[in-house]
Amino acid sequence: MKRLTAADFDPEVLKLFDGYVHGQVSRRDFLSRAGRYAVGGTTAATLLAQLSPSFAAPLVAPADARLTTRYEEIASPQGYGKVRGYLAMPAGAKGKLPAILVVHENRGLNPHIEDVARRLALEGFIAYAPDALFPLGGYPGDEDKARTLFPKLDQVKTRADFVAAAQALASFPQASGKVGVVGFCWGGGMANYLATQLPELAAAVPFYGAQPQAADVPRIKAPLLIHDAGKDERILAGWPAYEAALKANKIHYQHFVYEGAEHGFNNDTTPRYDEAAAKLAWGRTVAFFKEKLA
Repeated sequence: MKRLTAADFDPEVLKLFDGYVHGQVSRRDFLSRAGRYAVGGTTAATLLAQLSPSFAAPLVAPADARLTTRYEEIASPQGYGKVRGYLAMPAGAKGKLPAILVVHENRGLNPHIEDVARRLALEGFIAYAPDALFPLGGYPGDEDKARTLFPKLDQVKTRADFVAAAQALASFPQASGKVGVVGFCWGGGMANYLATQLPELAAAVPFYGAQPQAADVPRIKAPLLIHDAGKDERILAGWPAYEAALKANKIHYQHFVYEGAEHGFNNDTTPRYDEAAAKLAWGRTVAFFKEKLA
């Protein structure tokens, strides 16, 4: 069966789906409005199903013998009290390893993000991916249910949880003390936020994430590697102000825009995945972390 890509969908359907994913369009509204683009026997419900993630084929199998994985809890006194996340590291690693906090999209710790953590572990890092939904019972195993849960989080406590997770990573027994963060969509915004909160952060890589307030930018000490999608009007709208603040404060950053790519282009479980853009961005990300966390 041919793998569907963004090119198989009307651009208006992709915009509707982006609104649905980010809580700006309800499921009912998506189905109602997408119906006009359903042709050839396809229904609006089929379009939604086709655009939704499929976790059937992770890039790195959960039981990969090259890795050690487990779920780990850490204390978060200023947040919800406790953070639970997925920990992946090379099996039998000798010596201390740099660590990377992996921050999910606005659905919690789903199988795709666990796969991303394993990919980083294969590159020689300790990867820890917290589940923001843990205080609400954790990722529910269903993307629609996860999207419904996410707005119920107290974002002040959730941000504190991720600050605590990043700080704890530095003192993990196997860790070198160097910590970076990579995040996607909501997690990209979190990566930007953490850069404003943690002067000790060694590197931050936001993928198509919301930018911090300009007033917070002077606190950034970490070098940034920023990935954005060429068709992501929503996120790109905030870039000029962010760039001006970064330049004004002489913060080291690199910004790449992947022309023709959609928001979410790195997520290989959905049709918005752009293989060429994702491979290029991932290669840049791994090289950046290996340089900055050495």
